[in-house]
Amino acid sequence: MQKLSSTLPNMVLSLTIISIVMAIALGFVYEKTKDPIAKGQQAKITSAIAEVLPPFDNDPTQNKQQIEGDNLVIYKATKGGQWVGSAVKTYSPKGFSGNIVLMVGFLPDGTINNISVVEQKETPGLGTKMKEPKFKDQFNNKNPESFKISVKKDGGDVDAITASTISSRAFCDAVNRAYEAFKKGGAQ
Repeated sequence: MQKLSSTLPNMVLSLTIISIVMAIALGFVYEKTKDPIAKGQQAKITSAIAEVLPPFDNDPTQNKQQIEGDNLVIYKATKGGQWVGSAVKTYSPKGFSGNIVLMVGFLPDGTINNISVVEQKETPGLGTKMKEPKFKDQFNNKNPESFKISVKKDGGDVDAITASTISSRAFCDAVNRAYEAFKKGGAQ
């Protein structure tokens, strides 16, 4: 096999061919994986809704209301035609390592039924404790009208995660954002 001489046109030709092959490969992988990724994200949302609301018999993903783009979404659940609660997908940009995304379930009177952490990138062993029942379950059966959703250090009623006050504040921010969205569009 004859070796190509190391000239500028040969190098440009080689790099162009490599770039085209890699672009085609990336496009192929994207097309093959985009549907499974979208289905996985939808399944995660559906699972979170079921976790935070009482039993229901409708498909809340078909009865949703977007409040703030894709960031705040209200899913209404019914059973036998009766409204049993609303799940609010909410977020906070104030996490220690970026956005946190929660699903907060509200009963018709505004009481928090349960909370599920959908997405977070907090510090392992510290901020990630927001997913543990010891922290997130302190919000259950509390109505934000009478339960002040901010950490005790800030004058609220929430016990912060030890050594993770920023994550705790972000969690409270997301829950407060969800409650405001619930009052605007989910409480009917």
